[in-house]
Amino acid sequence: MHALQPLFLPYDVLRRLLLAAVTTDTQIFPEPDRSPSMFVPTKAFFTKGIGFHKNELQSYELALRDARIETQNIVSVSSIFPPACQIIDLEEGLKLLKPGQITFCVMAKLSANEYGRMIGASVGIAFPADRKHYGYISEYHAYGKEEIEVGDFAEDLASTMLATTLGVEFDPDKDYDERREIYLMSGKVVEALSFPCVATGRKGGYVTVVSCVVFIE
Repeated sequence: MHALQPLFLPYDVLRRLLLAAVTTDTQIFPEPDRSPSMFVPTKAFFTKGIGFHKNELQSYELALRDARIETQNIVSVSSIFPPACQIIDLEEGLKLLKPGQITFCVMAKLSANEYGRMIGASVGIAFPADRKHYGYISEYHAYGKEEIEVGDFAEDLASTMLATTLGVEFDPDKDYDERREIYLMSGKVVEALSFPCVATGRKGGYVTVVSCVVFIE
């Protein structure tokens, strides 16, 4: 038997073959698929946390630890709650996350280093009656407000944004309780939720509060 001999092509022949390949539809080295992937979350959960440290950045890290999402590479996004997305509880949601994962969330946060100063942050979600329609998420933070005030305002923001997109007529000058009844009676907005987090400033450092809606594919 004769051993196979390697095939050597002259440089000019090889060059013409390569040029022909990259200028035709049939390529030796085809272009990679660069179409963007569509990430639409199917699940989400609420979490919140408080952190205190002499440095502001570390107080934020401790707040994430308290919220139990410190192992995630967090990317903040805004405003839209996906159609048919399901709210799950914290423990179930954490089981679906992996350390180092790029994790999208809507986050409200606030820091302060003033002794005795009350700070609060909250996300709020307004859900449409038609779950094929998207909902709205709000982020709100404030000084000097109680937890219920912070949560109600976050719900108000989300509900109002959703109501305007659904064509619900209301008087913006009325207080939230009155407008909430209008939203619910319209049959287009069925519910609003919030997850407020409130803390008071301490001596010797920063306090940070975070409130999040964390998305899962």
